[in-house]
Amino acid sequence: MSAAGSLLAAVPAAAVLLLTVATRPRGVDAVAPLRLAVVRATLLTGAYAVLVVELLGALHALTRPAFVAAWLLFLTAAATAAGLRWRQVTRLAQPAAAAPRPVAVGATVAAGTDPETSAPPADGGEAGRDPAPRRVDRTLAGLLGRAVDTWHTAGRGERLLAGTVGGLVLLELLVALLAEPNNFDSQTYHLPKVEHWVAQGDLDFWATAIHRQVTIPPGAEYLLLHLRLLTGGDQLHNLVQWAAGVACLLVTARITAQLGGGRRAQLITAFVLASTPMVVLQATSTQTDLVCAAWVACAATLVLDGLRRRTGWGTLLALGAATGLTAVTKTSGLIAVGPLLVLWGLAQLRLALTGDRAPADATAVGGVRRPRPTGAVARTVGGSALILLVAATVVGPFLARVTVEFGHPLGPPRLRESIPMERHDPPSILVNALRIGHTAFDTPLAPLRRVGAEAIIGGADLIGVDPQDRAITFGREVFPEPAWYPDEDRVAYPIAGALALIGVAVALVRPRRIDPGQAGPMRGYAVVVLATVLLHTAMIKWQPWGNRLLLYALVLAVPLAGLWLDALFRRQFGAAADRPGTDRGRRSVATVAAVSVLATSALAGVLALSYGFPRRLVGSGSVFTTSDWDTRFLRRPQWADEFRWAAAAVHGSGARRIGLVEQNDNWEYPWWLLLRQPDGRSPDLVALQSVLPERPPADPTSVDAIVCTGSQPACAKLVPNGWRLEFRGYVGYALPPGR
Repeated sequence: MSAAGSLLAAVPAAAVLLLTVATRPRGVDAVAPLRLAVVRATLLTGAYAVLVVELLGALHALTRPAFVAAWLLFLTAAATAAGLRWRQVTRLAQPAAAAPRPVAVGATVAAGTDPETSAPPADGGEAGRDPAPRRVDRTLAGLLGRAVDTWHTAGRGERLLAGTVGGLVLLELLVALLAEPNNFDSQTYHLPKVEHWVAQGDLDFWATAIHRQVTIPPGAEYLLLHLRLLTGGDQLHNLVQWAAGVACLLVTARITAQLGGGRRAQLITAFVLASTPMVVLQATSTQTDLVCAAWVACAATLVLDGLRRRTGWGTLLALGAATGLTAVTKTSGLIAVGPLLVLWGLAQLRLALTGDRAPADATAVGGVRRPRPTGAVARTVGGSALILLVAATVVGPFLARVTVEFGHPLGPPRLRESIPMERHDPPSILVNALRIGHTAFDTPLAPLRRVGAEAIIGGADLIGVDPQDRAITFGREVFPEPAWYPDEDRVAYPIAGALALIGVAVALVRPRRIDPGQAGPMRGYAVVVLATVLLHTAMIKWQPWGNRLLLYALVLAVPLAGLWLDALFRRQFGAAADRPGTDRGRRSVATVAAVSVLATSALAGVLALSYGFPRRLVGSGSVFTTSDWDTRFLRRPQWADEFRWAAAAVHGSGARRIGLVEQNDNWEYPWWLLLRQPDGRSPDLVALQSVLPERPPADPTSVDAIVCTGSQPACAKLVPNGWRLEFRGYVGYALPPGR
């Protein structure tokens, strides 16, 4: 990657930082305002990135100059907005030191917390303003000063939590920068999808034997496309998921604050999520699950803001962007966004009908100002329509292309029937849910896994359900499948999952034990989490790598785990303080167990980062000792030399137009790297098979060479008579006479 490419890649990050300054909320009652600004900036940048791809794709202008111009324009706009906002903030901050800062009546701040980490006031609002707003120093010096104060007032436990989270994030960044993309699905369709767009300069579908290259939503790949064109390569591709992981940590911590959690609860939430092996491994990958989870989390935190206040137009636009970005990244994420929007709509209707935060058009009845219900309800309905309109703007172009190509917005029957459940009777859903839970909570204890699987299989037989039924099982997979080992596609999360499950249960049954003042919002949020999990198990078939598909639900649930653990510690420490005659070193069994679980979670995260697969810090395959090319093939090391062997033969023949022969799950991406033209331009690769009815494959006689992966007989059928076919294991090539 050139120096120019590095500078250009920094432009999107710089734009996010500038927009964070520009979109920081003006009101003083916003919960964790800096994190809210990060959410707004991230959504705005993400929506812009997607729309730029769609617009330039429609203009057949997916080129580096066009993307550079688009980002420089965006950076200029962000800098202008940030400059205007900064001047405004600076003016407001001038008298801050001269007068004490009043605290709004009814606002409660936990001891040892600051405005960035405190729980929300009971009557916080977006539409209204406090009569005597407190002034907060929001200059850079003020932010740094509050950060230093926060660190000084933190206890040893809080510092340990924060240090662990920070250490994991920094080490993940190191791995993401050092490791070449080597995710299996990325070799098959994530990264080839990006290369096809670059090669053809637009988003039109192409003939391919791998339907996922065109049918799976491309939101995460749109973000990769920006990096690909700005840098000219894939060296920074892992940073998309790393950034999504950081966003998940920030947003889940804010959700915890919105539900009443103080600084310690927020740190526990971030700690549990950051140390989850699936999160650790995905944060250095080119998968798409963390990106989806980040968009879902953004939607969740905006929805929680709408439980106590009427939602303004800016937040409506942000909710629409979060919904659209979720849909264009991974459709399954809508399983969570749907219930979240229902919760938001019900809360907005309640506020409209009860008159909370009465708007300007309220009428006086008996001396009390009440809003006009009809107008307030109409505003809520209009806001809902705006959310859907913005979401459709983001995801609509892709769905339109899919509908034109396959006659259905969800793609061909092959896609619609492979992942979604085909049976929805209660016994089948129950068996599917039990199998998903068994895989998600898997541990290294083989006897426990075996006993659990036997119980599920036996119970399925008793209620008349085949546990291997293809209608509730993906492909030809067979339940059970071990999932405890640290692999980015399969690793289970028994610790985080169990803590989240307990947190959801307590929030549903006894939310006042966590926080009496937040019982309503907490229970409503827990209902959404529970509904999300139930809908997922009723709609998505069991599969060995289903744990990563459920990651968005885990991210949604972890704040409840943080709140429950913090309440547990608070009760125990408070009880010890109230009994000075007792031994304060003693803690209840539950507290000791909770601390032990958190320590085990930290160990699991460190081990996943150190020895995880296919990217690790130490041992065989370490990012420090493995070559770039071998890193790409850690999943299949025997293929590394085979691809090079075939590519060298094709290069030596002088072939320009090269035909591809492959099956649905074969690796295509290495060809885009090895067959790139001497000047760096994309190779001319065309498929000799196609699963798209309207996209016929190329004629084998029209190409100068053929490269094959997978099946030698399938390749031989497409090689013209008289051509020489060579095969070595997984890879082969064919050349015409004389080459």
